[in-house]
Amino acid sequence: MNDSFEPVEPGLQRPLEYLRSVLIPQETLEAWAVQHRLFALSHRRVLVAATSGRLIMITRHLIGGFDVSDVRWQDLEEVTLRVGIVGADLTIRAGRAADLASQGATGSRRLDFAGLRKSQAQAVYRICQAQDQAWREKRRVRELEELRARSGGIQVSSGPASMGAAPGGSDAVRRLQEAKQMLDAKLITDAEYEAIKAKIFSS
Repeated sequence: MNDSFEPVEPGLQRPLEYLRSVLIPQETLEAWAVQHRLFALSHRRVLVAATSGRLIMITRHLIGGFDVSDVRWQDLEEVTLRVGIVGADLTIRAGRAADLASQGATGSRRLDFAGLRKSQAQAVYRICQAQDQAWREKRRVRELEELRARSGGIQVSSGPASMGAAPGGSDAVRRLQEAKQMLDAKLITDAEYEAIKAKIFSS
């Protein structure tokens, strides 16, 4: 948690208390960053927080209350950090992924947070990067599992191993092609590729 940045300056205690109040059970606050007053002369300052499950943005209303929005880590597409002399700029690009498999995201949006306190922004950025890498790996593993299931789960009619003579031959060819693509992409080893081929022909 970013409590190392305490004591909190006047005016931030309430937003931080509100931030903690919107956390769901088992969700932990890992880092937060706020804009310098200089960068928020024409609008209310924004507080950006990285939790164990999402990125949360909180903006105070002009007359009491707060606006809250968030980005799920699985929807994160890109994060960049630019550190200047006075502050740091954090840019987030996020979409709406269907699930763990990389089936593409829709409705991408870009969020820019200018003039954040540098050390705070760097802490939030590190967590964003770690979460981005973790979800990329989850998608890669999911894709690998799905490809393996498609390549190894084929059922062709028994009889001669000639794929042209088997009713399921065209399906077998497709499964073999998928397995070869996996091999070429280094998603499986040579031994795994041979095992998949053997399973296809012996089914």
